[in-house]
Amino acid sequence: MLNVQELKKSVLTAIWFMFLTFPIMVIKVNTINQTVEWHWLRMLYVGVGAFALSFVWRYLIKRKEAGTRKEVEEGEGRVLLTQRLLQEPRLFRPIVALLALFLLIFPFVFSMYQTNIMTTALIYVVVGLGLNIVVGLAGLLDLGYVAFYAVGAYSYALLNLHFGLGFWTVLPIGAGLAFICGIILGFPVLRLRGDYLAIVTLGFGEIIRLVLENWNAFSKGPSGIANIPRPGLFGLDLSLHQSHIYIYYLMIAMAIFTIFAVKRLQNSRIGRAWIALREDEIACQAMGIDKTRTKLSAFALGATWAGMGGVMFAAKTTFINPASFTIWESIIILCVVVLGGMGSIVGVACGAAILILLPEYLRAFSEYRMLIFGVVLVMMMVFRPGGFISEVRQTYEFKGLKPSKN
Repeated sequence: MLNVQELKKSVLTAIWFMFLTFPIMVIKVNTINQTVEWHWLRMLYVGVGAFALSFVWRYLIKRKEAGTRKEVEEGEGRVLLTQRLLQEPRLFRPIVALLALFLLIFPFVFSMYQTNIMTTALIYVVVGLGLNIVVGLAGLLDLGYVAFYAVGAYSYALLNLHFGLGFWTVLPIGAGLAFICGIILGFPVLRLRGDYLAIVTLGFGEIIRLVLENWNAFSKGPSGIANIPRPGLFGLDLSLHQSHIYIYYLMIAMAIFTIFAVKRLQNSRIGRAWIALREDEIACQAMGIDKTRTKLSAFALGATWAGMGGVMFAAKTTFINPASFTIWESIIILCVVVLGGMGSIVGVACGAAILILLPEYLRAFSEYRMLIFGVVLVMMMVFRPGGFISEVRQTYEFKGLKPSKN
């Protein structure tokens, strides 16, 4: 419980906030009548609101500290409960079956607009799982991830424009080009960590965007590329509504493939090497793990799914330009990974669904959407730093040989 000292701090916070907002909230100058109006009631509202927010904040911080101590005492039980919910077939399979049924009937129950939003969310699931390899598993902060997304999208647009290549032909090509770009980015940053790595990757993303925006002969510049064909289905002539449904089911298949591949990679030898690199780079190298190959594989494989997501994005929108691949897109994808749960496949999928679907359904509060988004980010970083669904760490125990009776 909060004591008197904490209440005094909340009162001081309210007074300080009233002082800071006094010129804005209380004084109003009427330039027409050349008079000054005083709104003292607003000052009361500001003070009460600041006191209430400070009081609630301190209360939640106290509960978090008490909960942290309890988690330390009962941590093993919580981990076992999480593993049971996510891995026990008796509980997990019915949830997966209901989710699969919902996704299958979604286009026939909801409108085409809702289907488009869900398709966008699925694209972010695929791209977010790719970034999860780099950030969540390998622990490499990449702020230029949208560059690989742009490589995939422009691969499809340009190869179709100049050579007439179709979607199914360009999909592996876009993934391969993004894979190569991931290796190209990986080599200069092998010795960098933390903030320096983030700055260099941010610069790489901006270089790609500026090249696409200014090299008119190559990328059509700010005008972008229009009339990009949608994926074909055995030469059938699909209507607009049928094309959206077809792309929706393609994205479901790609998301399932991505989840399966990332899960296998996470449990493989290279996946354990990524986790070791994330936990302690020096100890990882001391254990004989090739740090160079591990980092390059993380960048390259993470970029591969960004390239495939970019091809799907170009096929869905039928128009792309450099404005679609700004730093804001990298931040959104990074928020999907961090808020969902770094290293957690289920968490990244939930994070993509929340961050992409929720703003669309809050369009009625369009003036306050970014404010709500910022508040959610702050609350999550303070009270749930591990994300919505934290990664369940697998433990390996060696029980040793049984002593012989002789």
